Amino acid sequence: MSARDQLTDSLYGLGWSTIKKLPEPVAVRLGRTIADIAWKRRGKGVQRLESNYARVVPDAGPERLAELSRAGMRSYLRYWMESFRLPAWSAERIKGGFDPKDVHYLTDGIASDRGLILALPHMANWDLAGAWVTTALETPFTTVAERLKPETLYDRFVAYREGLGMEVLPHSGGTAFGTLARRLRDGGLVCLVAERDLSASGVEVEFFGEATRMPAGPALLAQQTGALLLPVTLWYDDSPVMRGRVHPPVEVPETGSRAEKTSVMTQALADAFATGIADHPEDWHMLQRLWLKDLDPARKPSGKSSADPLDPEMGPS
Repeated sequence: MSARDQLTDSLYGLGWSTIKKLPEPVAVRLGRTIADIAWKRRGKGVQRLESNYARVVPDAGPERLAELSRAGMRSYLRYWMESFRLPAWSAERIKGGFDPKDVHYLTDGIASDRGLILALPHMANWDLAGAWVTTALETPFTTVAERLKPETLYDRFVAYREGLGMEVLPHSGGTAFGTLARRLRDGGLVCLVAERDLSASGVEVEFFGEATRMPAGPALLAQQTGALLLPVTLWYDDSPVMRGRVHPPVEVPETGSRAEKTSVMTQALADAFATGIADHPEDWHMLQRLWLKDLDPARKPSGKSSADPLDPEMGPS
């Protein structure tokens, strides 16, 4: 393990062991302070965040984009502060920490026993939403986690999410899709963060007027298993409670090839994500390249991500 990897692993270990012990107001202030320092440094991550917001809010001038990126970094650090503290939250704190709209789509889907896929973008705190599902709805689910560097840190994230009641599968290795399909055929719940896929297997979609690629997995799983596919978007307001919306189901088209159906369904997911992101752009934590125009043709997506929370290529999804 390199010295940088050792430092990264140690810092995350310190976060989970120390920040969860802080009083909540102290943790909130600490997160805002770190966010503001990072924002003032104008590093690559902040610049990329601003560039991405320029697509979401095309009429925003420089001052508005600066305001958005500052709010975005505060939202992003709120995610990290909450994540470090989640293992110490009581069941009642978790139940009261998330208030989703149109939750009947979710509860009806769970009751149907046909299998259910929740697809989310990187908004607000998807780990808190997952903990709410396992706690308030008493429903376990399966997800996948991207391999992180160093491996010890990946193990920390797996242990953290398993401690919140999630079954976590590694994204790499080729076996995740089959396991997810089995869980869905058994009437289970699968949750996937699903708005960024720069691999060759990603489905090209239009997103805020430009082309990008999103994962085919949610649409393919719905087709192969008959599971219900629900987009979910999340956001923060000025309260300690995270808000969210469960969007109407994305239906499998009645006609077309598998590839055509997958394309239509993935575009429908992209449209639902865009609706939520446009309403709450500052809570979309996309510090990475996303649109195809921004990608270096010679640059291939890495098989493993750094877990530095201020690294523009970070991604513990």
